[in-house]
Amino acid sequence: MSLLEVMLDPVVATVTALVVGLCVGSFLNVVIHRLPKMLERGWHAQCAELRGETPAVEPAYNLVVPRSACPSCGQQITALQNIPVVSWLVLGGKCASCKAPISARYPAIEILGGILAAYAIWRFGASVRGLAACVLLWSLLALTVIDLDTQLLPDDLTLPLLWAGLIVNIGGVFAPLRDAVIGAVAGYLSLWAIYWLFKLIRGKEGMGYGDFKLLGALGAWLGWQVLPVIVLLSSVVGAVIGITLIVFKGRDKQLPLAFGPYLAIAGAIALFFGEPLVRMLYP
Repeated sequence: MSLLEVMLDPVVATVTALVVGLCVGSFLNVVIHRLPKMLERGWHAQCAELRGETPAVEPAYNLVVPRSACPSCGQQITALQNIPVVSWLVLGGKCASCKAPISARYPAIEILGGILAAYAIWRFGASVRGLAACVLLWSLLALTVIDLDTQLLPDDLTLPLLWAGLIVNIGGVFAPLRDAVIGAVAGYLSLWAIYWLFKLIRGKEGMGYGDFKLLGALGAWLGWQVLPVIVLLSSVVGAVIGITLIVFKGRDKQLPLAFGPYLAIAGAIALFFGEPLVRMLYP
C-alpha cells in the first residue's frame, strides 16, 4: 500500500484532519484576539489623517508579530508552551511564569477546530470538497467568536470568504456556479432589505452590514436554495439561545445580540445537512 493510499484511508485522513484542525484552532485564537485590535489601530490612523494629524508611529502589530506573550507578565510563550490543548493541560491552565490563569476558551477553540475538520473529512473524504469544507468551518468559527466579543464581522474575513465560495464553485464543489452567484447576491440583498425595512419601521438598526456579507458568503458557498434553510435555522438557534440567556442568565432583553454566530451555526448545519433540509422545504 502506497503512502498516498494510507493518507486517503478514511480513518487516517480523519485523524490527520483532527491534528491539523487543532493546530489551525491555535492560529484562530491569534486571529480572534489580534484582528479586531489591528482594525482598531487602522481606524485610529484613518481618523488622525482625516483630522489632518500625523498618525502615531506604533510598533508592528499583526498576525505574525509580536510573538505571543502572557498578557499579565509579558513573558513570551515558547513553542513547547504553545502545543494545542496539551500545553494548556500540562500548565494547569496557568502561565508558566506568573501563574496567571489562561482562559479555557483557548483550548476550547482548538478542540472545536479539530472536531469540525475531522467531521468534514469523515463526511466528505480527503478531497477538494473535504478541504474546502474545513476552510469554511474554520472561517465561521473565527467569525463567530469575533462577533461574540466585539459585535463585528470584519470585511477582512467575510469578503475573502465570499470570493472563496465563488472560486470553489467554479468546479461545482458544493453548488453550480450559477446558483452560487445568485446565492451571494440574494444572501446579501435579503438581509439588506430586512435591515432597511426594520430601520424605517423602528427608527434604529436591527443588524450590521457584516451580517449581509456573511449570508452572502454562505450563499456563494452553498447556493441560493439553501438560504431559506439558513435563515430559518439561524432564527431558531437565535431564539433558543436568546431565551436561555434571558431566563437563566438574567440578560437584559433590550441588549442587542450578535446575529453572526447564529448565521455561522446555521451555515455549518446547512453544509452537512443542507440537501435533505432543502428537500423538506421544497418537497
